Amino acid sequence: MPEFNNILVDRAGAVATIALNRPKALNALNIELMTELVDCLEALDQDDGVRAIVLTGSERAFAAGADIKEMADANAMEMLARDQFARWDRIRKIKKPIIAAVSGFALGGGCELMMHCDIIIASETARIGQPEILIGVMPGAGGTQRLTRAVGKGLAMEMILTGRQITADEALHAGLVQKVVPVEFYLEEAQRLAKDISEKPPVAVRLAKEAVLKAFDTTIEMGLEYERKNFYLLFASEDMREGMKAFIEKRKPEWKGK
Repeated sequence: MPEFNNILVDRAGAVATIALNRPKALNALNIELMTELVDCLEALDQDDGVRAIVLTGSERAFAAGADIKEMADANAMEMLARDQFARWDRIRKIKKPIIAAVSGFALGGGCELMMHCDIIIASETARIGQPEILIGVMPGAGGTQRLTRAVGKGLAMEMILTGRQITADEALHAGLVQKVVPVEFYLEEAQRLAKDISEKPPVAVRLAKEAVLKAFDTTIEMGLEYERKNFYLLFASEDMREGMKAFIEKRKPEWKGK
């Protein structure tokens, strides 16, 4: 793993934790940080010793948005040529589960990055929003699509058209985050969940994640067909044989990831 300037990486068993680390900028997502983050995620995705990933920031800010200084003087053609959202598309292709541990501000690009993760654990201090409208633009890294799918049209419209931030409890009630915990436990809870997932059969976890994400991309008929194919495919895995044999023999299975 190379040295990074804008992120910190820690390993504990089969769980890797990535912490965004631009504290003076409240972890604003500049191009350098996003490049490092995507490169790191792809490296961890290829590492057989890693089975789940936690993505976090600091207690004060998960990420307070994109780095506006990088965009303030750009024109449309420059933004098109920059193609900065190509990096975000690569996050969607990460096969291993990613759990977001969110505290403080998760705004704009920070909210969008949070929603790229598979499960979100929030601290009681989390403040979540898409305030791009306040600076004359709109979400561009998936906010209009993922937020609407997560919380419904009405709340998504309100947040995006007014820039209003919602609390952790509002996000929980709306189904945007999975759990809200005291600030001193939010990272620990995300890592506990990641460890739990890391102890499950890796091939089944991968295919199950793919099937759940497919529900957002297609009709229910095609989604059910995709689910069924992945279900049948697992019958070619050694882990499926081990899991069912262990169940019958009333013992703990030993997963090989094959």
